[in-house]
Amino acid sequence: MTVTFGAVFVTTLVIMDPIGNVPIFLSVTRRLSPKQRSRSALLAVVTAALVIAGFAVGGRQVLGFLDVSVPALQGAGGLLLLLVALQLLTSDDDDAEAAPIDHVAVAMVPLGTPLLAGPGAIVAAIVFVQNSSTARERWSIAGALAVVLVLVYLMMRFAELVNRVLGRSGILLLSRIAGLLLAAIAVQMIADSVIGFVNSGS
Repeated sequence: MTVTFGAVFVTTLVIMDPIGNVPIFLSVTRRLSPKQRSRSALLAVVTAALVIAGFAVGGRQVLGFLDVSVPALQGAGGLLLLLVALQLLTSDDDDAEAAPIDHVAVAMVPLGTPLLAGPGAIVAAIVFVQNSSTARERWSIAGALAVVLVLVYLMMRFAELVNRVLGRSGILLLSRIAGLLLAAIAVQMIADSVIGFVNSGS
């Protein structure tokens, strides 16, 4: 249970990259008042939680309907995570979009999804749930996701303070480190996929 919690926590934390998203959040919400910005942070996290939970719960049924195996999903997930990692390693926070006036709309898109609940987080959640075999493991997965989402909310809620403390260079450095860790996780998922295909064929 502890191993499952740790794996889900680290993987999801790296994918969502709370600190790396601070400059994006500040840019997207720069036209909003402090009160609207706080509401946007909360709504974005709630939106991400609902999207990820929906895919995690219904992922098994979808896989069965499409006749997709776990190794195939792991391979696809690893490739998607690798793309996300490359974006973290090469992207510039100057590319963030200007903010719409409606704080509800901006909280759902692009903050809630695809910034937080993007393909990497969705696929990772589906794979973890698909590989879980007991109710305790599933509760552990849910708990880890909840902790990560709380951390994401806190970073967005206090984004201006985090930005002042770390500075642009500090945030960029941490974002690059997160990208490197995510790339390693992606490669491991692809390797597990290959091993799964080999074992299933033997």
